Amino acid sequence: MSVQTRHYLEFERPIAELEAKIEELSKLSETAGGNGLDTELDALRARAEEMRRDAYATLDPWQKTQVARHPERPHFLSYVGALIEEFVELRGDRKFADDQAIVGGLGRFRGTPVVVMGHEKGQDTTTRLKHNFGSARPEGYRKAVRLMDMAEQFNLPVLSFIDTAGAYPGIGAEERGQAEAIARSTERCLTLGAPMIATVVGEGGSGGAIAIAAANRVLILEHAIYSVISPEGAASILWRDGSRARDAAAAMKITAEDLIRLKIVDRIVPEPLGGAHADPAAAIAAVGDILEAELKPLLALTPDELRRQRADRFYAIGRSFG
Repeated sequence: MSVQTRHYLEFERPIAELEAKIEELSKLSETAGGNGLDTELDALRARAEEMRRDAYATLDPWQKTQVARHPERPHFLSYVGALIEEFVELRGDRKFADDQAIVGGLGRFRGTPVVVMGHEKGQDTTTRLKHNFGSARPEGYRKAVRLMDMAEQFNLPVLSFIDTAGAYPGIGAEERGQAEAIARSTERCLTLGAPMIATVVGEGGSGGAIAIAAANRVLILEHAIYSVISPEGAASILWRDGSRARDAAAAMKITAEDLIRLKIVDRIVPEPLGGAHADPAAAIAAVGDILEAELKPLLALTPDELRRQRADRFYAIGRSFG
């Protein structure tokens, strides 16, 4: 991907300028048949990698939010394509419609039959509209409940992938019982008699996220975020000024490091240098390896033990803030 088509974040601007120079010199070198530029190009590439390493080692919460929202970051269907064999999508909530903001179905994860579901944001204008930017309506959460019912019936582990700014707040969604649907989906997670692992791969926003994330184990990617509201929404409420999103992000403790310290999540999945969008295949493989390791001990537990472990996990969060 060329520098012109690559999406750089605000804090990556110096890196973008250097990589544009590298690309320009590379083309010049090819045209001139080498022209003695190889040594200079190697030095510039090393410098660009060093700048990226330094930048990503010191990200503040607002910069982490930008990385979590990066449009080239792998989304749910990317994980399904790489990790789930024989995937069969199941659509509809059997009540109103099919909501493509949440996609789910059956498949095999490294040989183990599973139910898999997650928020899908889409990769371009057409698919983003199709998936409503990952903001689910009630039908999406009712589909999630249907999938979890099936998982319990056939004793299948559930793998969920969270990547949403929040549930869809439109009038139609509210008229069809958005809050009730989110509550029922959260309840079904907590009462599920099968193992469940949730992974926050991008944004984990509000009840729209926890509705499919109240799991036995909650993982989070290194540069993902998880919060009760978006930084912009929090700033609008706290200071009536959405432009103070950076201040809100810092105050809300939304980064993986904050969340592991507060025991909101259980494990951080490392990302490649430059974020998951820099090397999606490596990021997805890392998630797969940790999912496999986390799933194995859960498979040995009985349904009652799974419910008890899940309840203890979430009750402990309340006690730690009491």
